[in-house]
Amino acid sequence: MKRRKSIWIVTMSTLLPAILFTSGRISTAAAQAPSTGVVMLPPSSIRNDAESGLLNTNLQIKDEFSAGSEGFQPNPAIVGPPVRGLFYQTPASLACNYDLVAKLPGCNPNLVTLNPSGGGKAIAIVDAYDYVNAFADLQNFSTQFGLAAISSTSFQVVYAPKGGNTPGSCVGSATKPPSGAGNGWDLEAALDTQYAHAMAPAATLYLVEAQSNSILDLFCAVTTASQLVQVWAGGGQVSMSWGGGEFSSETSFDSVFTTPKVVYFASSGDSSGVSYPSASPNVVSVGGTSLSTDPSTGNFISENIWQATGGGLSRYEATPSYQSGIGLITNSGKRGTPDVAADANPSTGVWVFNSTLVGAPAWFVVGGTSVASPVWAGIVNAAGSIYGSSNAELFELYNYDDATHAVINGSCGPYDQYVTNGRYNFCTGLGSPRGYSGK
Repeated sequence: MKRRKSIWIVTMSTLLPAILFTSGRISTAAAQAPSTGVVMLPPSSIRNDAESGLLNTNLQIKDEFSAGSEGFQPNPAIVGPPVRGLFYQTPASLACNYDLVAKLPGCNPNLVTLNPSGGGKAIAIVDAYDYVNAFADLQNFSTQFGLAAISSTSFQVVYAPKGGNTPGSCVGSATKPPSGAGNGWDLEAALDTQYAHAMAPAATLYLVEAQSNSILDLFCAVTTASQLVQVWAGGGQVSMSWGGGEFSSETSFDSVFTTPKVVYFASSGDSSGVSYPSASPNVVSVGGTSLSTDPSTGNFISENIWQATGGGLSRYEATPSYQSGIGLITNSGKRGTPDVAADANPSTGVWVFNSTLVGAPAWFVVGGTSVASPVWAGIVNAAGSIYGSSNAELFELYNYDDATHAVINGSCGPYDQYVTNGRYNFCTGLGSPRGYSGK
């Protein structure tokens, strides 16, 4: 065996109604004089406990373009990123920082253009409600960053049907879910589909839409996603950027994530503590880092722990065998989260295109562990090793030294005492992606 070693959303405006976005253009004033960058939560990211039966997204929006109440008139010369003076991450800069392409010094988001090119079989994104412009927005995003074009066969939106062999209600089965425009789930779906596609542009991509953000509807949609990935594509990944607090009966749902030839990823949450389904031993739990750049030059400085990331010891899930080599987990007898991590700090977030949240086409800067889950799902897909289960994938990650970059700088909140371990911590797990090996 080889030795080893996951959102917040930043929008272009905190005062969304006061800002004018047309055809994805950003104002000249915003580009020249960015604001202090207030972070906001969409309604979908207001935390729910799973006991309530409702789950939430893990994203926040960074206001980078507000300037009082007058708003900005769009400049036809500026059509989306790059934006002078702003160095938020792009598909190419993530690929550069995570060793997925030939590395250029600095990995400057406004200069690097080499995108990942791999991928195969399928990735299924599971979100709630209907994202009505999913196809067009992914097309625009791909064009902006020079990614492989999508087609009606390479990207499909699927409504979760009733049935399957796991718990679920899927009320209104085989019907279009209610629109999620403007509540945050539409921006979540934009983020998830765009960055899964960015990391694995050759993979078939499914957006599976649940009828609501209830735990039963979302898990029913996971079953639909699993069947698509297994039966129609012969294997792949399912990404879930949502969750809620742990609950006493959660182990009864762990079987939802056991479809053969499917590896499941889930965000670990955007606040201290453990989230479900991230806590399931049958899921790759993905936490958050801060991928910092020089504010003057845009060059990479360091990758640090993102203090707000979720993580810790589960109250209900026992230590899985793939974590047996980590003493601090083994001694507790409980499953530790996260397993891995990726950029999630909204202040070092990623560009996302969406045309429904504010009722007009707009570019957003998004962060939170909702970024990290689809990024990891895409990278693992492009690595080309379709494992039979999440457990098999996790065994590989925990036993391959060069699979990840250890991220141990910065504050880990209540878990600071574990950061010096150097092998694993409760904020970034084993660390961020390092190329395709060991995945």
